[in-house]
Amino acid sequence: MSAATEAPVTSRVRGRDGVEVAVHRWGAPGNSPPVVLQHGFAADSMRNWADSGVVAALLADGREVVAVDARGHGASDKPHDPARYGERAMAGDLAAVADVLDLPTFDLAGYSMGGIVSLVLAGTDPRVRRLVVGGIGAGVVERGGVDTRTLRTSALVAALEADDPATITDPTAAVFRAFADLTGADRLALAAHARVVHAEPLPLGDITATTLVLAGDADPLAVRPQVLADAVPGARLVSVPGDHLGAVRTPDFVEALVGFLGEDGGS
Repeated sequence: MSAATEAPVTSRVRGRDGVEVAVHRWGAPGNSPPVVLQHGFAADSMRNWADSGVVAALLADGREVVAVDARGHGASDKPHDPARYGERAMAGDLAAVADVLDLPTFDLAGYSMGGIVSLVLAGTDPRVRRLVVGGIGAGVVERGGVDTRTLRTSALVAALEADDPATITDPTAAVFRAFADLTGADRLALAAHARVVHAEPLPLGDITATTLVLAGDADPLAVRPQVLADAVPGARLVSVPGDHLGAVRTPDFVEALVGFLGEDGGS
């Protein structure tokens, strides 16, 4: 059995408000800092990072991998109270994981919702050494989070709470509902988060981590990604093939992420 298919060591970490998140670990500490991964909305660590080949590629590059199921997702707690959600709460969970694992420094990669969570953390936590954010673009700068011009919050909440998916009229929201159904997600937990998604200026100018923006060339939620790259000091942009759900699974995405995190030798 390859490292990519071996079951991770899984534990739980209690956040500052008592919500527990699942933490999946592969590999062992080495000369390079560990890589912490935060998945996208309605996904989980296994679907976003293991099934896509990212975990296997990082392990092959000699990295220790720590993937966190965001609250409301995967094997983590799933409260239905919107007050327990938001990207700042999720960033706090990542910080708590780094505290419990005693990580003095780490690399961080996040996709879509996880990209926004990662930007929040990187703007406030100096332990983040290198940063990769994917599946997001100009909306982060212009709307403070997910591009609600493409995915309206009210439409997403309605789609997640609908008893019959055939009644959903918003095409983008319908895609996320179908994905949530496919993954067996707790739709009420997802709707609780959707009600409080980040929609205020992010501390992009305070990010000191060396940063890569990765965007699918057909991703409607990552349009004009250069706007985001320009807002983060020294960030660079790489475009890869694919739409929002497909880009993260392309060999180009995996190669760009792993190559960027390891291009300095992990020092």
